[in-house]
Amino acid sequence: MKHQFIKAAAVSPDLRVADPAYNAQKIIEAIETEEKKGCELLVFPELSLSGYTCGDLFLQRTLLEGCLDALDLVAKATQDKTMLVFVGLPVADREKLYNCAAAISGGRVLALVAKSYLPDHNEFYEGRHFSSGQDADSCIRLRSGSASLSPRVLVYDEAHPEILIACEICEDFWVPVSPSVSHCKHGASIVVNLSASNELVGKREYRHTLIAAQTGKNICGYVYCGAGVGESTSDSVFAANNMIYENGACLAESVPFGNGICEAEIDVGFLLNERRRKTSYRNFDAEEDKEYIWCPAKFVTDGDLTLRNIDPLPFVPHGEDCRADLIFDIQANALARRIAHTHVRGAVLGISGGLDSTLALLVTCRAFDLLGKSRKDIVGISMPCFGTSKGTKSNADALMQALGVTARKIDISATVQRHFKDIGHDPDVLNSAYENAQARYRTMVLMDIANEENSLVVGTGDLSELALGWCTYNGDHMSMYAVNASVPKTLVRYLVLAEAHRLGGDTEKVLSRVLNTSISPELLPPDKQGNITQKTEDLIGPYELTDFYLYHFLRRGDSPAKTLYLAERAFGEKYDRATLKKWLVSFYKRFFAQQFKRNCVPDGVKVGSVSLSPRADLRMPSDASCALFLLEAEDL
Repeated sequence: MKHQFIKAAAVSPDLRVADPAYNAQKIIEAIETEEKKGCELLVFPELSLSGYTCGDLFLQRTLLEGCLDALDLVAKATQDKTMLVFVGLPVADREKLYNCAAAISGGRVLALVAKSYLPDHNEFYEGRHFSSGQDADSCIRLRSGSASLSPRVLVYDEAHPEILIACEICEDFWVPVSPSVSHCKHGASIVVNLSASNELVGKREYRHTLIAAQTGKNICGYVYCGAGVGESTSDSVFAANNMIYENGACLAESVPFGNGICEAEIDVGFLLNERRRKTSYRNFDAEEDKEYIWCPAKFVTDGDLTLRNIDPLPFVPHGEDCRADLIFDIQANALARRIAHTHVRGAVLGISGGLDSTLALLVTCRAFDLLGKSRKDIVGISMPCFGTSKGTKSNADALMQALGVTARKIDISATVQRHFKDIGHDPDVLNSAYENAQARYRTMVLMDIANEENSLVVGTGDLSELALGWCTYNGDHMSMYAVNASVPKTLVRYLVLAEAHRLGGDTEKVLSRVLNTSISPELLPPDKQGNITQKTEDLIGPYELTDFYLYHFLRRGDSPAKTLYLAERAFGEKYDRATLKKWLVSFYKRFFAQQFKRNCVPDGVKVGSVSLSPRADLRMPSDASCALFLLEAEDL
């Protein structure tokens, strides 16, 4: 397990009903195969040693003894393996018969988990043979030693005690309050389910819905393993529907009637961090009267990720066309409400011809359309100065014309030169005063025109700029409502592109030019050909990297080491390790140093799971030290 990832697998081997020796051999073969792949947690179906559809054969002592022999074979096969395995079998305890899951590791059976809820609503009628294990509390003699039998078992890794695995069996999961709820309250981060759910039309989709909801509510991983086609087909068929979930998201699933193998890597570190973040989760107290059996084992390895796809653009939707419209609607409706509440006549925006102001203008147009207001009440102001390039100036003019808003141009060069004289600044010194004087004057112009026009200044700055402090304090840092405040730069690009495709025509052509323009604050003079010389990503890092780091820092709570490890897998073909590390160190330095800007930002709408609002989402002192993060990052 590297960086708290657990490599899990659900396997439905081709079994024979009532043939434990054969089934044990197939299970052992699967164990051998999965060990070579680095599997740490391996789950087999319900009653996998006997077969689920044995019917009255479960009452035969010969079958029960054969299952114990088979269990001993499987346990011995794990002797030299770092793996936790769950197999299913019937277990007799005096006058009762239980449907059990055996937790196996290091050559021994750690415990037997008894099924609590028995289905009597289908053709198998488990209640005919088995007793509910809800109150089971026994010690069962096995071929080699003995094991506790209980419905409440937690297995933890000796070297990583925060990794807790629990188990429930098929019908347990379908009841209103399943055992997994209690398991998670007691600390289980992953729940396994040994199942024999038959295949019916629509059942697979319903099963997905239930598991997604269960893992989302309990913030856990879930490994579901269903019986395969080796079961009897007298009245039903089983399709080896296996799936692995993490906090509501499906990581992997097997193809029904396929090979019955499902593998994925569960991020336990993320699950634990998410539980700590959510106060509503912490408020669910564990039931004091339910005692658990705690079983130590050694199943965590140091293997690398081989299965998990690390998304290089975690903020950007993939294959979901409706997501762009939803985000636009969130932004536009929030702005529309603010305009209606303040009773202003219009909106004022600074239009630079870049991505952020373009998105803000598109959102404002949609807000005015929602309100039934004329777009002529939107005043877009371009304010060329020392760093304005021909391309962005042209983009700004064309965009405002295409969208039908009121366009104004105010050249601020002479005024800023006068300001330099007032403050005693040499205009040949291209320092921060030279740059920020332009940004602050632009903001003053916008605010004063908004007052003059009874309008509201719509902010254009985005989440990525706030995270890195790439904004001028009390310049573009300030507005009357910030529609892009929780939209990172990579998402800004996605939204503008989506809107370009939606609008088409001349507007699409203008937006395409904006998308192809280098990102720049344009505060330093262009070259002799009028091209941009000040490129943002050369100074603070590629936005695809800084957004990736921001997501893993704030949303998933990843350490610098884990973040770099994941970045190498996401960007390994594009950036070398030294480059990734350089911008990671830069990210931590900038993020901590620039909190003072974020602690006094205007209101802005939240569109996703990450926001930097000091009023709700990020409570952080401006003078917090980044030394601990830098110590780890610089030492990587």
